[in-house]
Amino acid sequence: MEHTENIFERLESEVRSYCRGWPVVFEESYGHTVIDESGREYIDFFAGAGALNYGHNNPVLKAKLLDYISGNGISHSLDMMTEAKSDFLEAMDERILSPRNLDYKVMFPGPTGTNSVEAALKLARQITGRTNVIAFTNAFHGMTLGSLALTGNGSKRDGAGVPLGNVTRMPYHRYLDDTDTIDLLAKHLEDTSSGVDMPAALILELVQAEGGVNVATNPWLRRLEKLLKEHGVLLIVDDIQAGCGRTGTFFSFESAGLDPDIVCLSKSLSGYGTPMAVTMFRRELDQWEPGKHNGTFRGHNLAFVTATAALHEYWQDDALTNQIKKKANIMRGVLDKIAEQVPEEAQQVRGRGMIQGIEFKDPATAGAICAAAFNRGLLIETSGASDEVLKLLPPLTIEESALTQGLEILQESVEEALVSIGN
Repeated sequence: MEHTENIFERLESEVRSYCRGWPVVFEESYGHTVIDESGREYIDFFAGAGALNYGHNNPVLKAKLLDYISGNGISHSLDMMTEAKSDFLEAMDERILSPRNLDYKVMFPGPTGTNSVEAALKLARQITGRTNVIAFTNAFHGMTLGSLALTGNGSKRDGAGVPLGNVTRMPYHRYLDDTDTIDLLAKHLEDTSSGVDMPAALILELVQAEGGVNVATNPWLRRLEKLLKEHGVLLIVDDIQAGCGRTGTFFSFESAGLDPDIVCLSKSLSGYGTPMAVTMFRRELDQWEPGKHNGTFRGHNLAFVTATAALHEYWQDDALTNQIKKKANIMRGVLDKIAEQVPEEAQQVRGRGMIQGIEFKDPATAGAICAAAFNRGLLIETSGASDEVLKLLPPLTIEESALTQGLEILQESVEEALVSIGN
């Protein structure tokens, strides 16, 4: 039989990426631990790019899923009514929406984050009759054409093969050192000769994860929301990676007190790594005609089951939020220490909750640290325009002892990588 690794080289497309930095065959996982076919264990500071906030094979979610499957529960249903969907909607309302006074309708646009964003764009344009959408520098919103038009990363945009239009790019918070970016945006919206068509919406990540862990402050966010309301521009929050508790609260916009018109969720919404996405919007914006937007896998009931279990298990009180705050402080302390030890290499530590990063002057440094960490048993990735930011995304449920162990490996990997580069 052909060796397992060779089959990937022979048959899988060259487009694959993560496996190039982690060239082993993974076989088993639980909690914060991933195990390869040789039996070697790795601490996971990647968490499925934010899709595994509650860890691998979470036992509570797994038990609910196995019970559902063994009972011959509906697995595929398009947009038909099922018990699993009903349970999810009730849990979403009870645990998340009603406690936050959010009167949102919930749409199931398809199973992935980019499906959620595409639906949001289509709805905003349909409601306002406008085509333009404002997106920020360093934004990442997905890889389908509408979402890719919003995305800033040049290498990702290069793969489109067609012009990416109907989007106006504006500078994110602190993108321009000496310029108030809200004042700049206001000037473009107010001046009829600015060349910017009045947009249907503005799409926002409160933490730009793929863009380099860039964080917007609450005062900046509130000024942005006020400006958009003055001009009748819809606010879309892309909470696909920063939502579901990653910043501490369920939604990343809670601490700023924002009231988005449309919210995109995916990644850890199912809680188990099974594909699931929703697009939520203010009730009066629900102007869809039946079937105007659809998808074969928008009724993924296995994901509904685990999502419901996650909402009831982790969002009935503030316990998880309090744990995240404590672990986030541990992470920040170590990253600050690393930055202090190598000031000539480290530029900035930034992040919120349990999505944090450290920027290096030379992008090769971040890559070398990731490689050294992998060799020491830690999975961690880079982000940013040139992959210059080391990004930490451990499961929210990781034990403190494992978090500390992973951070120790990270410190050792930084030292090893800098010595190697120096030589």
